[in-house]
Amino acid sequence: MTPSRIGHLPINGLDLHYEVYGELGSSPPLLLIPGAFMATGSMAVWASAFAADRPVIVVDQQGHGRTPDTPRAMSYEQFADDAAALLRALDVERADVMGYSQGGGVALQLALRHPTLVGKLVSLSATFRRDGWYPVVLTSIAGLDTSPFAGTPVETAFLEHTPDPAAFDAYLEKMKVLNNEDQEISDEEMRSITAKAMVIVGDADGVRPEHAVEMFLLLGGGDQQAAETGIMQTSPKARLVILPATSHIGISGESAVLVPMITAFLDDVPPTTPDLFGESG
Repeated sequence: MTPSRIGHLPINGLDLHYEVYGELGSSPPLLLIPGAFMATGSMAVWASAFAADRPVIVVDQQGHGRTPDTPRAMSYEQFADDAAALLRALDVERADVMGYSQGGGVALQLALRHPTLVGKLVSLSATFRRDGWYPVVLTSIAGLDTSPFAGTPVETAFLEHTPDPAAFDAYLEKMKVLNNEDQEISDEEMRSITAKAMVIVGDADGVRPEHAVEMFLLLGGGDQQAAETGIMQTSPKARLVILPATSHIGISGESAVLVPMITAFLDDVPPTTPDLFGESG
């Protein structure tokens, strides 16, 4: 799929790379935010699937893909401000936002810090607190060095715009701090997010399933009337998906399963209730 627009914009001291699929202004766009070390190309399948129904924007975060790193510190809050500035630079007044892993954390911050910009929010394998990860995930991040990245698209893309191995080493160290320290969004802040939300994880994810349930509830999930009657009468404020036998990396390949669910959420498709008992004969 060929982007309709592609380029760089000066955003908060970055030379930020972005891609647009479809025509902005035709309907609310979907902003896709990739995960740690991932670039726009990693979201190609998702962008292609969603672009059939809506414009799609994909962004390379600081130091990712074709956006060079800078001496600027990294934080989820800063990345969210970058995304907000990109939307405004593209004259987007309101967008739906979906982020994977690190990108999901950024999406949460975007909804929290720039609520008027976010229509709906999709968090894919992300946390809102450091303890949302299994401890082994944080241990693994802390032990990262450059050797697993040698010759990979991550290193290759970085060295194309910054041909300095020392700069890549510095970038990796900043990424380790960002992802090992993660973020700490309070329960009160989570409850303050006004966007309708969809929380998605795998049951073998790095994200603890109980954390995903907590996120779902804080974002307004749970319908007592539906629980009482067995019938959901209104579109819920939050939705929860836990895919079986699915890991943190595995869930990124489940677009065929997830895109129809996410599309129904983005389009506010009303819930349906089957005739459970059928007509009496």
